Amino acid sequence: MEIRELECFLVLSEELHFGRTGERLYVSQGRVSQLLRSLEGRIGARLVERTSRRVRLTPLGERFRESLRPAYDALNNAVCVARAEARGVDGVLRLGFLGGLSERLASTIGRFSARHPDCEVDAVEVPMFDPFGPVRRGEVDAAVVLLPVREADLTLGPVFSREPQRLLVSTRHPLARRQSVSAADLAACDAISVAAPAPDYWSRFPWPPETAWSGPRVRTLQEGLAAVAANRGAMIMCRLTAEYNRRGDVAVVPIEDLPDSTLGLVWRRDGETERVRAFAEALAEAG
Repeated sequence: MEIRELECFLVLSEELHFGRTGERLYVSQGRVSQLLRSLEGRIGARLVERTSRRVRLTPLGERFRESLRPAYDALNNAVCVARAEARGVDGVLRLGFLGGLSERLASTIGRFSARHPDCEVDAVEVPMFDPFGPVRRGEVDAAVVLLPVREADLTLGPVFSREPQRLLVSTRHPLARRQSVSAADLAACDAISVAAPAPDYWSRFPWPPETAWSGPRVRTLQEGLAAVAANRGAMIMCRLTAEYNRRGDVAVVPIEDLPDSTLGLVWRRDGETERVRAFAEALAEAG
């Protein structure tokens, strides 16, 4: 059997769309069709029904997927473990994270640990007012931080977790009862920024350039939330973080037209190790 054909079938069974399957596999839609036809030829029956409106698995395709998935995962894991042993991925990976350890990041750590049982992951929180400092000082090997990242001495690896932005204001604020706001509405807010040494381009993203920075400068997320609750200013954060930190005296309002919040893995250009590369690979696989 051709591994690429099996991989293509499994991805197609998840996406049920030839175009998206091609995007995930970095091949053309025509190549997806070719791989599927070849696999069906080996089996001797149709696995996928394709019409102008929908793509779905045949009953045989459903049964084949259920029996194939555990075998494919076991094979893939065996290759990853062997490659890790060949690379010598062991010791301790010190991983920084900003704000909270999300479910996605936690699951990636679990997958990485299963592949590299000789490598322990030590996850520590990095301070909001100094997101890049722990990486630069060698306190962590790599860190998951909010984008943008424009640091010449750092490498930006996998980018993930794109989330819509939310405005956080006191329940006493005029915008608190709005169903949503636009970037133009943010001029009515006293924006809260992050204290140094966090660079301004990072702490002030994604506020519009004309923002009046009349709110306080804070060092931690909790300091910022306290200032918002006291109606001393407003903050912007991603939907997941806003929902996780929801409180009764703070209103969370969707923002219509700002860039999404995005996370990325960063490490020192002169501090890349096999452990860092292996974790970046695991994070990239998470999509």
